[in-house]
Amino acid sequence: METPEILQVGPYPEWDEIPLNEAFSVHRYFDAPDKEAFLAEVGPSIRGIATRGELGADRAMISACPNLEVISVYGVGYDAVDLEACRERGIRVTNTPDVLTCDVADLGVAMMLVQSRGMIGAETWVKDGSWAAKGLYPLRNRVHGKRAGVLGLGRIGFEVAKRLAGFDMDIAYTDVAPKEYAPDWEFIADPVALAERSDFLFVTLAASAETRHIVNREAIEAVGPEGMIINVSRAQNIDEEALLDALENGTLGSAALDVFEGEPALNERFLKLDNVLLQPHHASGTFETRKAMGKLVRDNLSAHFAGQPLPSPVL
Repeated sequence: METPEILQVGPYPEWDEIPLNEAFSVHRYFDAPDKEAFLAEVGPSIRGIATRGELGADRAMISACPNLEVISVYGVGYDAVDLEACRERGIRVTNTPDVLTCDVADLGVAMMLVQSRGMIGAETWVKDGSWAAKGLYPLRNRVHGKRAGVLGLGRIGFEVAKRLAGFDMDIAYTDVAPKEYAPDWEFIADPVALAERSDFLFVTLAASAETRHIVNREAIEAVGPEGMIINVSRAQNIDEEALLDALENGTLGSAALDVFEGEPALNERFLKLDNVLLQPHHASGTFETRKAMGKLVRDNLSAHFAGQPLPSPVL
């Protein structure tokens, strides 16, 4: 039986590279010095694409692969894949949900705690001798009992809210409709109203054209000078310029962010702020989850070529 030929858009850890190469004939797009020429050469033989959430597959890449059947995304986000181009040709698309849900939720809650209690600054206070020389670290804000808003109560948002409940927080959420699995939490249809109600606003919704800048200037300012925004979703869900303005002028108290426009080359304005916690887009960055993500990428590809139901289809 002929081994399916796969276009690998970006590198994976070694524990994923080895079984991927064992199962498929892999063409490493990311290693090609002339990517356009590389696609012109290998594109006609490609039946599957293995990519990462932030890399996706645009229309040009898809068009260069006339025999493409399936795109398997390493990550829960698939907004960088041209879904319309896939629909036009009946190309299947998969992602890796569920396996990363809890790790992303864990990091989101950890970011809230670290930023609210000033733990990064507190460690520096110990290490640079300030504790001995200046005394106690300046007081920070508590978390338990505060009001939390979750913008997007899907898989990740639900797990975030479950964790926040452990801190006896007053929880509300915004989604397209009330969720029957969240009877104890308040549904608020308007994101700005949710923001106004929240001491901590978690952004956990999927990215789409409809959600771009859903956290706009009005919503950011509604969180207020004592509030915090935590984003473990996609950068485009927040108006980043408005966020920076609010952090600089104090109309927003603080932020904790794992995603940025143009990452890893983030806006340098972030680097000058002392009221924002910056993380390198690593919410799913545990050994356990990354291994499970890689396996699900391969399982989706294998299922497709075996004519079996896809484990986690998007299209």
